[in-house]
Amino acid sequence: MNKTEFKNLYIFCNISLLLAAFISGLSFVAQKLGMVYVEPFTFNVLRCFIGSFCLLPVLALFKDNTKYINSDLIKGGILAGFILFIAFSINQYCMIYADAGKAGFITSLYILFVPIIAVFLKHKLTSNAKIGIILAIFGLYFLCAKDFTHFELWDILLLVSAFFFALHIITVSHYSKKSNAISLSILQFFTAGLFSLIPMFLFENPTMAAVISGWKPILFIGIVVTGVAYTLQIFGHKATKPILATLILSSEAVFAVIGGMLILNETLTINEWSGCLIMLIGIIVSQIPEKDLCKKKIQGDV
Repeated sequence: MNKTEFKNLYIFCNISLLLAAFISGLSFVAQKLGMVYVEPFTFNVLRCFIGSFCLLPVLALFKDNTKYINSDLIKGGILAGFILFIAFSINQYCMIYADAGKAGFITSLYILFVPIIAVFLKHKLTSNAKIGIILAIFGLYFLCAKDFTHFELWDILLLVSAFFFALHIITVSHYSKKSNAISLSILQFFTAGLFSLIPMFLFENPTMAAVISGWKPILFIGIVVTGVAYTLQIFGHKATKPILATLILSSEAVFAVIGGMLILNETLTINEWSGCLIMLIGIIVSQIPEKDLCKKKIQGDV
């Protein structure tokens, strides 16, 4: 591949990641709209099963897609699927009450939770990550605190879901090295869908009429978000450095706010706008690599 071809591939990969972030940001709007028609667990069952089946054609496009069918694939798919089930369940329940834009920003804190969890796995936390976490905490306070006195319950639950999304990323990152990434994704979504079936039948009363009425947000989440956005991310990582890829994907929080305002007519107060800005700065700062001209970077730094 010559320089021109690589440059074109690099630009196309960055655009792919930006489109993935745009779609992921709008997913919070779709989640909010979906709650008008079906209940949380029903919505998650549909999104997971549709997403899982939509990735099957993508799997067929890649060579050696059966190369890593092993115990790690089964173990990783089930574990990642269970964690994703918890994250999806909490996040979707909160969408009954929370604004889509605010939910997108709080959920995007999974980017900061990843290095925090990594510390417990005996990795070193960089100075940039520490600064980013502090800024995120201040931003979260401005975004979620009502009259600077208390938080809403669903804001706190969204933060919990962000933690599980971060745990999911670490789990997938570990097992994707030992198995086919797309196969792992298919299995994890299918597993999350199976786990969601249990509370759906226990606590909800899904009807075909409701599903048909809400087909637009359901198919958008299942096909566009899970199938298309995930595939774009896979392609985007081919030529884009991890740090830049993370920065681009973190823009999903901004798209969530814009989508909420344009589609759902949501509004933010001055304090909430300030919180979003501070959180966004914290996310960006945490992902900027440190340059130490005197010492080599300690291996295992986050």
